[in-house]
Amino acid sequence: MATQKNTDVFQARSDLQTQDGNFSYFSLAKLEQDGIGAINRLPFSIKIILENLLRNCDEYVVTSDHVKALANWQPVSEARSEIPYKPARVIMQDFTGVPAVVDLAALRSAMARAGGDPQKINPIVPVDLVVDHSVQVDEYGHPKALLRNSEIEFKRNRERYEFLHWGQHAFKNFRVIPPSSGIIHQVNLEYLARVVQINQENGLVVAFPDTVVGTDSHTPMVNGLGVVGWGVGGIEAEAVMLGQPIYMLIPDVVGFKLYGEPQPGVTATDVALTVVETSRARGCRKICGIFWPGNQ
Repeated sequence: MATQKNTDVFQARSDLQTQDGNFSYFSLAKLEQDGIGAINRLPFSIKIILENLLRNCDEYVVTSDHVKALANWQPVSEARSEIPYKPARVIMQDFTGVPAVVDLAALRSAMARAGGDPQKINPIVPVDLVVDHSVQVDEYGHPKALLRNSEIEFKRNRERYEFLHWGQHAFKNFRVIPPSSGIIHQVNLEYLARVVQINQENGLVVAFPDTVVGTDSHTPMVNGLGVVGWGVGGIEAEAVMLGQPIYMLIPDVVGFKLYGEPQPGVTATDVALTVVETSRARGCRKICGIFWPGNQ
């Protein structure tokens, strides 16, 4: 669990008692009760972003004006203001993840040269690195093809893999999903998603919606689980990893209503890709992802 601080500017922190214990959360309903926006009418995706701003509001990076601007989101607006967004976690593939680990190692070296404690250099936001962009098919069409390809992959990338193995044990808040464990958007986007995150904040156990940025272009497919996700570049991912926000314009939202339930064997990924294909066929070229909050 990570430790964060906030000042609860809007006095929106509430308590929830469950069979698993007591949790705190930041109530959007309290904003509406105080006359700050028609929160109940906001799209599900905007509510998740609004909770993020509300929880992180410190009147320094995230201000009350940011919260109010998003709380008063309108479906049609000529101008959208900029907001600072702090995702809960980062997911990387190995091509962009290795340079990030190199940067962390360099920071530790600089800290040691300055006489400080290098162990203090760690990702602030939890990071999962999935080793999948080194996959090559050298053998196929026989029962031992997967085994042989894995053996060749480890030999071919031994130095990089040893470095990542070191990083997994050297840094806190950093986890490596090893080779031959499934590619990032085939299995791991959904497997690694938490949907609800639990953190320690000011001595309280706080629950909040899961959000993620990833250096794989397929990251937004995790939106099919109701998890807000964006694909970003390596620099943006490293900034989030070190506790910095992503600055973005308040997003537009395109509605897409789903009926019924997915059939057995149909994954959230399948649903997301179908929605993207259908939306693009109707002229929506920039699809950031879909949200499926329930059978509605």
